[in-house]
Amino acid sequence: MLDQLRARATHHLADTLGIKLVDLTKERVVATMPVDDRTRQPFGILHGGASVALAETVASLAATMNVDLERFYVVGIEINANHIRAKKEGLVTGTATPVHVGRSTQVWEVRIVDEEQRLVCVSRCTLAVVPRSPDQCESCPVGRWSDRWNARHSRMAVRAAGAVAPSCQPCADAADGGERRDRCK
Repeated sequence: MLDQLRARATHHLADTLGIKLVDLTKERVVATMPVDDRTRQPFGILHGGASVALAETVASLAATMNVDLERFYVVGIEINANHIRAKKEGLVTGTATPVHVGRSTQVWEVRIVDEEQRLVCVSRCTLAVVPRSPDQCESCPVGRWSDRWNARHSRMAVRAAGAVAPSCQPCADAADGGERRDRCK
């Protein structure tokens, strides 16, 4: 399970921004991100949104390390960031450490520094610990959305995620195109 999490850790947005995972433990997650054309704003400095993406990536991974993935998943519910120093090029490193690890919420502090360990950004991210439904598989794209999403959106999500052989009933229902009258779990 840990190897699977490591393999998926920087997929999607993080991969697009060049975020690389350095350390992944229950007490600390560290990742780097280049300051280049992907992450700079029009004035040539690190975009604040890129810093926030790095912060939420490491905080989410850290929170995920602290839950039973067969029973729960985590989602960000609030993030803030203070941008302390501009950065034009090079590499920044984000380190997430716990402020609070509870049963229903977690709060992580993320410090983003440059190569000389100078503070570039400090962020705090709050995440909700959400129970999985009993018939939902660990990688279920259907379960990632709230119950406001209808079955049509669920089928689209499963197809977009490339689910081939779903292992839970919501995935199976959505993948085979079957009409589900109930909402996503």
